[in-house]
Amino acid sequence: MSGGRRRRRWLVLAPVLGFALLALGFGGFLVMVSHGPGEPERHTDGIAVLTGGAERVETGLHLLREGRAEHLLVSGVHPQVTLADLARLAALEPEALGERVSLGPRATTTRGNAAEIADWARATGIRSLRVVTAGYHMPRALLELRRRLPEVELVAHPVVPARLRDPAAGGRARTWSLLVGEYLKLLAAWAGLPYWLGLPLDPPR
Repeated sequence: MSGGRRRRRWLVLAPVLGFALLALGFGGFLVMVSHGPGEPERHTDGIAVLTGGAERVETGLHLLREGRAEHLLVSGVHPQVTLADLARLAALEPEALGERVSLGPRATTTRGNAAEIADWARATGIRSLRVVTAGYHMPRALLELRRRLPEVELVAHPVVPARLRDPAAGGRARTWSLLVGEYLKLLAAWAGLPYWLGLPLDPPR
């Protein structure tokens, strides 16, 4: 086979192979995001909640109330939101949470969450951390956190939003748009690609 024919064949096969690898990776991503909480009964030093979706904060506050950790950070909370506001969402009294809850107003991206959580974890002496975020967001959150906190043991506690718990969710285009979008963000974060390339990542702070 001549060099020209080999190049033409490669030009045809390369996109097919690339798509196949992406599809295979997406299948692995779906398996990852379908996992439930890791070691749900285990006690950890702290809990970190990454805001941005339903039920995350409520889950973190209830875990703290149940004694699963000594400290909790809600990362990415709006500067005007108070602990009383968050406790109300979880149907808890702020007094029941004591002074164990910290609110982090700085983060506006997943990378920002990781930086904010890392600063808090080191200042608080955290050695094991339960991470609460949506299941589809968990792989990227853990990736960014491991880069910032390699010395801290991370325990995943994914939350499945109500709209994804709906049996009909798998038949909706917006469900697959959400999952594919998050998969592409994970690939970009894994590759360390910068935001200015126009990839569908969180906006820069």
